[in-house]
Amino acid sequence: MCPEAFAPGLFVVPKKRPLDWTDRVNTEAHDERFMQEALTLARGVAGRTAPNPAVGAVIVSGGRIVGRGATRPAGKSHAEVIALAEAGVAAGGATLYVSLEPCSHHGRTPPCTEAIIAAGVARVVVAVVDPFPVVNGSGIAALRRAGLSVDVGTCADDAHRINAGFFSRVGTGRPLVTAKYAMTLDGRIATRTGHSRWITGPDARLEAHRLRDRVDAVLVGSGTVMADDPRLTTRLSPDLAGQGGPHHPLRVVVDGRGVTPLSAKVLDPTQPGNTLVATSEASSPDWRRAIARTGNDLFVAGLGPRVDLPVLLTELGRRGCNEVMVEGGGHLIGALFDAGLVDRVAAFVAPVIAGGAAAPGPVGGHGIATMPEALRLTNRRVRQLGDDVLIEGDLTRRHESGVA
Repeated sequence: MCPEAFAPGLFVVPKKRPLDWTDRVNTEAHDERFMQEALTLARGVAGRTAPNPAVGAVIVSGGRIVGRGATRPAGKSHAEVIALAEAGVAAGGATLYVSLEPCSHHGRTPPCTEAIIAAGVARVVVAVVDPFPVVNGSGIAALRRAGLSVDVGTCADDAHRINAGFFSRVGTGRPLVTAKYAMTLDGRIATRTGHSRWITGPDARLEAHRLRDRVDAVLVGSGTVMADDPRLTTRLSPDLAGQGGPHHPLRVVVDGRGVTPLSAKVLDPTQPGNTLVATSEASSPDWRRAIARTGNDLFVAGLGPRVDLPVLLTELGRRGCNEVMVEGGGHLIGALFDAGLVDRVAAFVAPVIAGGAAAPGPVGGHGIATMPEALRLTNRRVRQLGDDVLIEGDLTRRHESGVA
């Protein structure tokens, strides 16, 4: 320290040093580390929070986590409130990391911003802004008005991906649609005789159940129901499922002509979860009444003989579904591709060859005329699952009319 600082009657207060490049890098790394903790919590409740988004929150004081929280089912506590309750008085002066902007309005629960301010949190790090119109920046503004420091954008891409379905439903009224299928190396989903069990091995089939565990609804066509008689439940052990154990998404059977047999496993009311049968005016009124008597829900979309897919997806969005997965068959998936209604693809590829001109492929419909029109995946991810490979990626959404 300079000698003048010790001169009689003179006290020098050192000026606060502005953050240099090293400080910023360290702060960013610190923020990313704790935001990833919040994102992990959000992933753990995927599929369990609709119509709300899946949100994770952690509270950090003195470099350690003192509170954790993840969104509970609709009508129950949000991630921030749960984390604050766990932190208690340690939340005072702490930093809150949250994967989505805190709400600032009265809905089924009080505003999270009020709880954050009342707890004395000093800083809030937000991954992405909430697109819901009654929030959409107002939560951040409320925190800043109260004197809290707020930073936005840490791990934004990861956060957006976790809640891409919520963003889709809020922005378009329709849930995000993932086309999921298993095929042979030569692009077949069954042999020429229709035999399909099993194309992939146990590791790939386990991952398919993990995907099912995270979505709000699963769609299949009536042809798949009649050929395979699937249950469409999530068969995972509690340690492999998300928070609260296996989640059974809404089962949706797309059947414009009304041919699904009443004995189908997917209609069994003793199964966990619920089933919705989507049909058209072309189906028999007697069949529709019989479906209703099974205790399952019925929705009529289109004059027939095909279901109006945009109308069906809009109805699923109205029911609060953020993300749906289409599991077959090729006709339904092809119709969704033709209509520009597919957002993501999850393709399991097995190192086996079926052959046969009559063997079906995973994507039917009209298809494209020239290769430059071919849809390409972005944000691709390739994973090895036993002997099989899972290829995942996003498609650019392009909405058109569509029926199946």
